[in-house]
Amino acid sequence: MKHFTLEPNMRASIGGAFYPTGYSMVMFPSAEDADRIGHRLIEKGVSGDEVYLISAETLLEEISPTARDSDNPLPSAGTDAATVRAYTKLARDGHTGLLVRTKDEAAASRMMELVRTVPYSIAQRYRTLVIEDL
Repeated sequence: MKHFTLEPNMRASIGGAFYPTGYSMVMFPSAEDADRIGHRLIEKGVSGDEVYLISAETLLEEISPTARDSDNPLPSAGTDAATVRAYTKLARDGHTGLLVRTKDEAAASRMMELVRTVPYSIAQRYRTLVIEDL
């Protein structure tokens, strides 16, 4: 798994909120479950370069500020900032994130098969112009 650093291509072109097109973000109440699912994905063939474990602290430091930026000067027209605020609330409660490259629906389905084996809080797939509930 890679260490997460927010890259410019992980932000929406309008407003700048966190919007990693081609990835799915899953939040887990347990850091151990997030880590275990990340490693199981790698064991099942997902590249370790396409899986990021995101601690609550990292999410609050790097991802949460993107929602504040996106509402300036006007509120976000999409759900990207609201989704970041949902992640922020969960991170404040100690939840851990797992960001996984999901190029297509089949990759997202394979990921969710593993995710559903443990409790999770939210799962979102970022596609061009659409944030899909998983």
